[in-house]
Amino acid sequence: MTASAEPMRSSGGSRLGDVFWRRPGLPVLVMLTPPVLWLGIVYVGSLLTLLMQSFYSLDDFSGLVVPEFTLSTYAQLLTPANFDIIRRTVVMAALVTVADAIIAFPIAYMAARYARGHWKALFYLAVMLPLWSSYLVKVYAWKLILAKEGILNWLFETLHLTPLLDLVLAIPGVGGNSLSVSSIGTFLVFVYVWLPYMILPTQAALERVPANLVDASSDLGGRPSATFRHVILPLAFPGIVAGSIFTFSLTLGDYIIPQIVGTSRLFIGQAVYAQQGTAGNIPLAAAFTVVPVVIMGIYLTIAKRLGAFDAL
Repeated sequence: MTASAEPMRSSGGSRLGDVFWRRPGLPVLVMLTPPVLWLGIVYVGSLLTLLMQSFYSLDDFSGLVVPEFTLSTYAQLLTPANFDIIRRTVVMAALVTVADAIIAFPIAYMAARYARGHWKALFYLAVMLPLWSSYLVKVYAWKLILAKEGILNWLFETLHLTPLLDLVLAIPGVGGNSLSVSSIGTFLVFVYVWLPYMILPTQAALERVPANLVDASSDLGGRPSATFRHVILPLAFPGIVAGSIFTFSLTLGDYIIPQIVGTSRLFIGQAVYAQQGTAGNIPLAAAFTVVPVVIMGIYLTIAKRLGAFDAL
């Protein structure tokens, strides 16, 4: 009986192999079907459901969602309070992206041009190491660092710069009682957390800058500043834009960092959480969620034209 089962299994496997051999595209179809279904149903389906919910409204009397097409929910986004949330989030995302690009470029340049062997491995380890630790641990650690009794305040006090810090914290809309409850603190934590996502694409782009072009610029009498402006920066710019996709989008949708470090002024992620969880206003929460999707759609279109995807 065992001997007869073996030929049956062999013949079944042979028939299946023959089918795959005659239809070369069939194995690819079999392997891609589960992830495509998952992407189509769970991801795209969720986005379509979200978009559909954003065109509903909330009945003020009963507190129930009215499943009828309306633009009144999107009109609520233009109210001063809600529009201020959107503006604040976009401005913070842009500032974080610019700051990360300024900090990341010299680090990436040193790694691409001068780091070799063990030093390059050490560079990758140093950049990736913060990503291996817990996201929440890093945020709470920064809350302690920025607190009034934290090490940063101690450093300002040691350097006799406390009056300068107090002057900055006194700026309306930017400061607060301490760095841990100010927009400056939120900005610093965002810059730190997303910095690796800017360094790696920038470093990859700088690796692809031909050394002979830099040498040719020097041979032709170009100063280092001119070489940087006309050779290095244009060729590395797609990598910077690629990194900005991560830093901008992650800041745009994050709600944990502003919840732990910063003021009581809301960001888009916090508004979505509050409207969906506390207020129960699902349509307005969905409309808020559509905002970063639209912004990132426009941003990715511009980034693609700038060649950012070639640097990823």
